Amino acid sequence: MSAIEAHSAAPFRPQAAALTLFGSAMVAFGVFLSGFVISEPAPYELLMVGQIAIWFLLGLKISRSVAPLLALLLIFNVGGMLSLTVMTDLDDGPMYIAVSLFLALTSVFYAAIIEDGQHRLRLIFRAWVAAAVITSMLGILGYFHAFPGAEVFTLYDRAKGAFQDPNVFGPFLIAPSLYLMHGLLTGRLIEAPFKVAGLLVIALGVFLSFSRAAWALFLFSAVAMVFILLLKERTAAFRMKILFLSLTAAVLMVLVLVIALQFEQVNSLFFNRTQLVQDYDGGHLGRFDRHRIGFLMSMEHPLGIGPMTFSRIFPEDEHNIWLKSLTTYGWLGFVTYITMLLWTLWIGFKLLLRNRPWQPYLMIAWIVIIGHSAIGNVIDTDHWRHFYLLLGIVWGCGALESRWQKDRLHGGFAP
Repeated sequence: MSAIEAHSAAPFRPQAAALTLFGSAMVAFGVFLSGFVISEPAPYELLMVGQIAIWFLLGLKISRSVAPLLALLLIFNVGGMLSLTVMTDLDDGPMYIAVSLFLALTSVFYAAIIEDGQHRLRLIFRAWVAAAVITSMLGILGYFHAFPGAEVFTLYDRAKGAFQDPNVFGPFLIAPSLYLMHGLLTGRLIEAPFKVAGLLVIALGVFLSFSRAAWALFLFSAVAMVFILLLKERTAAFRMKILFLSLTAAVLMVLVLVIALQFEQVNSLFFNRTQLVQDYDGGHLGRFDRHRIGFLMSMEHPLGIGPMTFSRIFPEDEHNIWLKSLTTYGWLGFVTYITMLLWTLWIGFKLLLRNRPWQPYLMIAWIVIIGHSAIGNVIDTDHWRHFYLLLGIVWGCGALESRWQKDRLHGGFAP
């Protein structure tokens, strides 16, 4: 229990409750700001550095359930520090590792803050949805040049919202879209219009990002969630509801896609992006050729070659999270990253179908992490803020489960 919540038992209960409420609101605000990273350092970094320090100074604890995540992320970054030693010109290398350490701390912070109060999961996802809807609207308006200067929200004629890259913008939208889908499938019908409206805006944002990774991630995540819900819910009526609403949502999205394709600008870029192998993927020193050469090169450099060194040797960055781990964090970082990812997926898989208040949030985060692991073969997810949030959610839910089991063992009540 953190010092903030510990004070709630003191005589000044209203003040302590207000302080706890303010702290939870700041956590949600931090998640909201993660959707607006058009320049760096972004407001997200400035807020999170301050509030992480304050929360831990006020007594936020890292439990035994969360400690392995902290240890793995620290070892991963030790690999990054060791890779700096082989660089002849450090340049921005130390800053890159500093950002990696900061993001690692955010992941541990989210896990600890969720264990401290599972009600924060709802706040986190609602803030994420708000950020996703707003940044999607910016990307859509920018794509169609709805106002002067709107092109700041696009890159290479692709929507990027308030992000620097469409390939980060698109995947950022997937978890909040799943949250809205889950609400549609399991919630009250009276709330459906608002969820449908938000989902359509986000889906259009994903589409106009023209990120093939985001498209694949969106499709995989939606199908995976429906499949898990069908496994979890045993009643025929509920299964029929899920199937009906899923089909309805699919039809609506197809209609939106058909309407969008009526615009020549959308149509031409869409059919260009649907080609499986682009010009920059194949050929000499294309994406896949760089992957092959990079993996062979990494076998000769156990400490890595240093952050951002790969792009100085080849035309572009690694665009592969496994190769990125090898080049930037060395063999130590690579093994640690795989260990952390497998451990995270095991936690989610083990708890996936257990009937708990936090099960929907765990399910969404787990599905999206699997999807991110897959797209990591063609894209670099290393410094994606929302990926570290997803890690924190899964580990935080795992910590909640450990507490629940201990309470039940000692005759307490489940949260």
